[in-house]
Amino acid sequence: MDAHPEGAQTLGIPTWFYGHEPPNVFATHIAKYFTNALREAVLLDRSRGGIVFLPGAAGTVQEIFQDACENYYAAEGAVVPMILVGRSYWQDEVPVLPLLRRLAAGRSMADHVHVVDSVAEAARLLSATSSSSRTQLLDEKHPKPLCVRLLCVRF
Repeated sequence: MDAHPEGAQTLGIPTWFYGHEPPNVFATHIAKYFTNALREAVLLDRSRGGIVFLPGAAGTVQEIFQDACENYYAAEGAVVPMILVGRSYWQDEVPVLPLLRRLAAGRSMADHVHVVDSVAEAARLLSATSSSSRTQLLDEKHPKPLCVRLLCVRF
């Protein structure tokens, strides 16, 4: 809010295929892709500031591992932070975290896989990203979005 006291334009790209996932009511613009696979690929490509994953089911798990695959093979400076919200959910209920950590071990993505218990913690973690790496990701002419599950906002 401090960065944009007058507000900023945001883009919501909901999944139109699943009726239980409505468009984000806070987005100033909404985009529609007719295939969910294309939507996911574009969101991951554009979300260079980091991705926050909230608890979800099969689609969320797919997006986590799609992002993990990109990070696994990424060059050192191209790894995108992954933040999973809900420690017990991702550790025990849907045990994605142990596999992510195993895949990340010894690779440049290892320091970019995080788990927190609240969205506020996720925001603090993203804010703590070193200013040098954030400067590489964000510039005034070409700001990159921060994707938070179904909502993309400027960071």
